[in-house]
Amino acid sequence: MDSVNRRAFLRITGVSAAGAVAAACGPGSPTAPAASTSAQPPATSAPPATRLPTGPPNWDDLRGKLSGGLLRPGSEGYDTAKRAFNPLFDGNNPVAVATATSAKDVQACVQACAGRLTLAARSGGHSYAGYSVPESGLVIDVSGMNKVDIQGTQAVIGAGAKLKDVYAGLAAAGRALPAGSCPTVGVAGLTLGGGIGVLSRKYGLTCDHLSSAQVVTADGKLLTASASSEPDLFWALRGGGGGNFGVVTEFTFDTDPAPNLTVFSLHFPAGSAADVLGAWQQWIAAMPPELWANIVISGGSPVQCRVGGCYVGAPSGLNTLLNNLTSNAGARPTQRTVKALDYLGAMNYFSGSSARQSFVASSRIITSPVDPAKVVALAEGHAGMDLLIDGLGGKVGEPAKDATAFWHRDALASVQIYAPATAKTRTKVAQSVGDVAAGLAAAGAGGGYVNYIDPTLPDWKAAYYGDNAKRLSDVAKKYDPYNVFRFGQGVVA
Repeated sequence: MDSVNRRAFLRITGVSAAGAVAAACGPGSPTAPAASTSAQPPATSAPPATRLPTGPPNWDDLRGKLSGGLLRPGSEGYDTAKRAFNPLFDGNNPVAVATATSAKDVQACVQACAGRLTLAARSGGHSYAGYSVPESGLVIDVSGMNKVDIQGTQAVIGAGAKLKDVYAGLAAAGRALPAGSCPTVGVAGLTLGGGIGVLSRKYGLTCDHLSSAQVVTADGKLLTASASSEPDLFWALRGGGGGNFGVVTEFTFDTDPAPNLTVFSLHFPAGSAADVLGAWQQWIAAMPPELWANIVISGGSPVQCRVGGCYVGAPSGLNTLLNNLTSNAGARPTQRTVKALDYLGAMNYFSGSSARQSFVASSRIITSPVDPAKVVALAEGHAGMDLLIDGLGGKVGEPAKDATAFWHRDALASVQIYAPATAKTRTKVAQSVGDVAAGLAAAGAGGGYVNYIDPTLPDWKAAYYGDNAKRLSDVAKKYDPYNVFRFGQGVVA
């Protein structure tokens, strides 16, 4: 697509590539949305002869082209249809919600709204910044495109599939895919941002298993992106973040045989968080890739902590590794749970609640061990706030940092800062989350994970993408030279 037919058919001011989703949801597992929808950047002007159309879309014409429905404000079902996972965004009012059940539906939506308003494709609706519910924009709901088709060692999965359905379909065929934890997160946004989960150290990121993707691009075409077809786009889709470059409608993944797993949970006494975190950072770096673990630092007075995770193998192989951690931490767990489960049982164990959650969140990345006392001090007094520190390394670190768009290949762990909030407490909670994020950066945990997107994160482009940001901008220039697919923290040409 070296020549895009200019602006005549170009699409929007903010498509979310099948939902700018988070990788999990809620304390105890990875998380979901928060923060606030950022204002859209002004439209890029084009030469007069190629300027995008203006005025409202022809909604009746679009409705007639869709196999699904189109709901406008005031229509029955609109208030429910517009909702994202996080109730903090219930006040966002898109001008319409379109139900897309095919790539043609997506193309129709993109073509009808070229230059007229913001578009956001929504899969699970877990965008931390609410980008999948654009104010006065069009939501393209792809949740109906949810097939999970296992074809030998590959899985063909629609952009609207939720993780609970992905795991069930894979398990029924004896296959596995490393992915996130929250059952209602869409596979699309998870994959496009990288895809951190409980099997990452053994099997890599979700995006590392992507073989090809079907993408509706800025010229309205449906392209296949793979290593041999549109390789630049394929590179960008593996960690470049949901919302950029186009709307992915279907993914093909390479899968692994479903393993048997052992899950575990260790609760430590109050006052031991700094000792446990210090030991955990050294321990996880030395562990075999078969073991994944996180440590959750729960704010309050005193600060609490727990360690959980899973092991690819039997309990007998895990217990010695856990004993090593507790010995080095110098703290005896008040509760220790170790349980053998099959693949689907383990994924369900980590899945948490499907209920909507109202919260604010941000993230940082630990590359080298940080001072545990400083981290624990940041959580002091913040009752209800959790720092969910997920171990990386292992298979995640094998590809070069520029092999895919996912930059944090050398990370020891990701840190998710999660705090419940209501409409009334949102501003205060957001300030606290921002203060903790800044404190973590000062302690040596810089960067950020795009699937925990934070519209207030300083220098966000470098934080999410590092040196890969330049190539991502080049890909945007090639596939969307007029910055049609954009939003508050979108990659633009």
